[in-house]
Amino acid sequence: MSTENRLNDIKKYEVVVKRLEDRGVILEDIAQIALDLQIKYLPNLTFEFCLEHVKKVVMKREVQNAILTGLELDILAEKGLLSEPLSTMLLSDYGLYGIDEVLALAIVNVYGSIGFTNFGYVDKTKPGIIGKLDKEGKAKDRCNTFLDDIVGAIAAAAASSIAHRFA
Repeated sequence: MSTENRLNDIKKYEVVVKRLEDRGVILEDIAQIALDLQIKYLPNLTFEFCLEHVKKVVMKREVQNAILTGLELDILAEKGLLSEPLSTMLLSDYGLYGIDEVLALAIVNVYGSIGFTNFGYVDKTKPGIIGKLDKEGKAKDRCNTFLDDIVGAIAAAAASSIAHRFA
């Protein structure tokens, strides 16, 4: 049994945060998107409160598992370790692939229908770090097919968690 399988949620949280950082994403980037999603509804909302909710989302086991899975698939694609036609679909972020969004929906599903609508919005508009990841993922040596959707899903889930708190 590998170390990862024996990790508790707090240790796995630390692994997930480190892997996101290794891919160029910090939780503060995600908190900014959550803030931007909710500030018009909650004018007194603070960045720190949004960051707390991002951390709360990432602490969930189901979210951690989705993040680890998506990141691993992106990395394997970059290393050329996936067979065809999957390799080409991931490296090109093929528009009709859709599994990247399905995995992301597993994250937002925890927060109900508002999570889905928030995710749809950020997936379409690609604010902040999501847009950067999307553009970067189109480069030859980088695959962010899952990462950009995962980041959007975490932000959407955090914004939804905040909305639930003040509903």
